Amino acid sequence: MCRHIAYLGPSVPLAELLLDPPFGLLRQSWQPRRQQYGRLNADGFGVAWYAADDPVPARYRRDRPMWTDANLPELARVIRSGAVLAAVRSGTDGMGHAEGAAAPFREGRWVFSHNGALPGWPESAAALAAALPPQRLLRLDAPSDSALLWALTQTWLEAGMPLPEALHSTVAAAPADARLNLLALDGETIAATTWGDTLFWRADRRGVFVASEPSDDEPGWHEVPDHSLLTGTPDGVHVAPLEIT
Repeated sequence: MCRHIAYLGPSVPLAELLLDPPFGLLRQSWQPRRQQYGRLNADGFGVAWYAADDPVPARYRRDRPMWTDANLPELARVIRSGAVLAAVRSGTDGMGHAEGAAAPFREGRWVFSHNGALPGWPESAAALAAALPPQRLLRLDAPSDSALLWALTQTWLEAGMPLPEALHSTVAAAPADARLNLLALDGETIAATTWGDTLFWRADRRGVFVASEPSDDEPGWHEVPDHSLLTGTPDGVHVAPLEIT
């Protein structure tokens, strides 16, 4: 499993979101408090952020634990953004540990993260892969369940689906016993699903936060029920049951 966070709000240094909070993503890389599967998230990390007047997000990914990267504190101190998605990775056996396996995954203006697993990999991936064109499979960032789920989500997005509906469709297409906490951002909207693990949100004057677990013990965090679809914008957060027929 992994931990991830998305943010929309006033432009702030990345360090304020990822490194400074007492239980932020940096701490979650070695001591998560709510993680149900696995104990460490030391198999890579990544952060994507949007700059003013540029719809395509920048991205920084590494194949090492977040706490070992000497460059990140310097970058996070000076890079500011009002739209951010970041993740730390706990890799699944057999899926490799290269940089390309670390979220966020990116295409155009969209970024994506997956907290969970497709059981029975790689056999369980056959039906999902069969629904994708070969050229998309050849462009996967890594031979992993997360990269495959992102490729499927891209198919819905490119067909014109809004971000929340695209995540819904990906969950509906995956095996029912998969763990599918998905998180995506397009610079203006956060979309997320809960399907087998924890998710929390907070919305106040500091912005909208959606995260695998709270980054501090301040009031205002709300736990999202399992099997839910969350949509977050600067105007607020909406949570609805994730109905799969």
